[in-house]
Amino acid sequence: MENTNEMELIFDSRSANESFARVTVASFMTSLNPTLEEVSDVKTAVSEAVTNAIIHGYENEVHNIRIHCKTKGQTLYVEISDQGKGIEDVKQAMEPLFTTRPELDRSGMGFSFMEAFMDLLEVESEVGKGTTVKMAKTIGKGRKLWITQSL
Repeated sequence: MENTNEMELIFDSRSANESFARVTVASFMTSLNPTLEEVSDVKTAVSEAVTNAIIHGYENEVHNIRIHCKTKGQTLYVEISDQGKGIEDVKQAMEPLFTTRPELDRSGMGFSFMEAFMDLLEVESEVGKGTTVKMAKTIGKGRKLWITQSL
């Protein structure tokens, strides 16, 4: 039987909580023995998803954001959900440089970063009901095993 573990976090959609969310997910994944680069990748992806929920989903109103994490074997699964305004065209929203908030100097790279740093990215959204971002990353898959030989 594969080792599994789960956690859920619900917090207010305040910008101050974005760092709390990414550190919490990073702490949760430590049982997988990630590299610093893997932790950084996951923290960046979580940060982008939470920021999207705050700025775009809730338009800076305070509501709940939910993070559900699960580990199964060496894979970390992360779901970040809001019950905000939703995304009209998910495919368009995922295009690099697309933003609905240019007045806030948003780069439109959030989904691109999530996709680049995680192994899997799925976005489900319904206008008026919210958005769920699902991500997964297998920890340790890119590591090389170093074998040392004594002389």
